[in-house]
Amino acid sequence: MTKQIKLLLLAFCISTALSAQVTEGEKKLRTVAADTLEGWQTGGLFAFSLSQTSLSNWAAGGNSSVAVNGIVSLYARHKKGKGVWENYLDLGYGLLKEGKEKFRKTDDKIDLLSKYGNRAYRHWYYSALVNFKTQMAPGYLFPKDSVISEFLAPAYNLTAIGMDYKPDDYLSMFIAPLTSKLTIVNNDVLAAAGAFGVDPGKKTRHEIGGYLRFLYSRKDFTSEALKNVSIITKLDLFSNYRVKPGNVDVSWETLIGMKVNKFLTVNLNTHLIYDDDVKIEFEPGKRGARTQFKEIFGLGASLRF
Repeated sequence: MTKQIKLLLLAFCISTALSAQVTEGEKKLRTVAADTLEGWQTGGLFAFSLSQTSLSNWAAGGNSSVAVNGIVSLYARHKKGKGVWENYLDLGYGLLKEGKEKFRKTDDKIDLLSKYGNRAYRHWYYSALVNFKTQMAPGYLFPKDSVISEFLAPAYNLTAIGMDYKPDDYLSMFIAPLTSKLTIVNNDVLAAAGAFGVDPGKKTRHEIGGYLRFLYSRKDFTSEALKNVSIITKLDLFSNYRVKPGNVDVSWETLIGMKVNKFLTVNLNTHLIYDDDVKIEFEPGKRGARTQFKEIFGLGASLRF
């Protein structure tokens, strides 16, 4: 877990540095605005990128390829009195085709989160959270074309009760000492193999533990170097109280967008995962928990609303 700890410290340092760019006066103004603005606030981001390479009689070798990737991020926030209800939906899907091979997935996610909080004191809220994650389409192990994942295999449902610290409109740190995590593998073959941490032959795994969610989101930087940059970074940590509590599950996602002009944007999307219950074959005949990392970089069009 040493690498995971270093990465978590790096994430904290980056987010702290970004937060430090905001003056105390700006924080007070944002807090006043957030406290007085009631009702619904909605918005979102849609980003699409496409790349294509065509080769014909190319002496240096290589394959023709086409890659497409799409991201949708939506939010809806309702405030009334001391209560705040926040909802987020993140969708992602990507495909890659090289030469005469079939299209392969490069990204696939459904991430739905709903959180309700009631102000306790200043920036602290009594809060409850529900988070559901899965994917849209089957994933295959090439070249055998065997299914290794699909819709609801796996799926993760997390329910947590705790406190949410929100010093401004950008930062949220949710601490939940009472958390229920349900892993679903709704595929007979994968369930029989004990995939994604379920006991062989069972389709669900239930865990009770502690949970920490760190979220930093900003798109209105005042610095000249960052005025066209938007960033969303979220870090989820979960510890199972009953089984190996020291082996913390880690999910850290970051989306950085930079506006080139009115129509074009550059997007960098990264996702780091460590789950001790998910075993990956790293050598023939050898399986074990490994740090998973995904990075998607693209130039394309985006729409923010």
